Amino acid sequence: MSFSRLAIRPIVAASGSRRLATSAVVVKHKLPDLPYDYAALEPSISAKIMELHHSKHHQTYVNSLNEAEEKYAAALHAGDVTAQIALQPALKFHGGGHLNHSLFWENLAPKSSGGGTPPGGALAKAIDATWGDYGAFKKVVNASLAGIQGSGWSWLVKDKETGQLQVITLPNQDPVTGKYVPLLGIDAWEHAYYLQYQNRKAEYFGAIWDVINWKAAEGRFKV
Repeated sequence: MSFSRLAIRPIVAASGSRRLATSAVVVKHKLPDLPYDYAALEPSISAKIMELHHSKHHQTYVNSLNEAEEKYAAALHAGDVTAQIALQPALKFHGGGHLNHSLFWENLAPKSSGGGTPPGGALAKAIDATWGDYGAFKKVVNASLAGIQGSGWSWLVKDKETGQLQVITLPNQDPVTGKYVPLLGIDAWEHAYYLQYQNRKAEYFGAIWDVINWKAAEGRFKV
């Protein structure tokens, strides 16, 4: 998944001086379809939460990202650097929300489709080598989730430079970027659990492992 492609090409004027002509092609982002029904992850995640989380919260990130990108394209075309800078927080927040949730849905699966089955292959070996075993790894992730103040995500990532695994947390909707490849992300925002678990978020952190789709994470680990 990628953000809008904004192309800037140099043009040589008749006088020999160079100027920049900007052309912006804004590609509309769309809410991805889920490969399972809203009720498919029960009892770990209720159908009502899935419906609200996907059709309302994620849709809002998509709509707001498209709006921000349209404004950014206009500012870029107008050469309005101040406006471009002012739009960066919105692009990061809503773009991150779209990217994070798109990956999150792929990280989940009903039990009938392998949800909750422990990781296998090279990823399982890497987890064991890093944390000792799968149980110890889950404790590390749950501790990182519990330590998030406010809203954020806990991520299992692979370092592109070393190939090593790490568990990191990021605030709000900050996406995984730079040297890390996101393998598995768990949403710690209240909208992901509160309707069902209320203030018992530790129960949500425990229950979600029963519907984790490790096949998706294994595929990202191989890249």
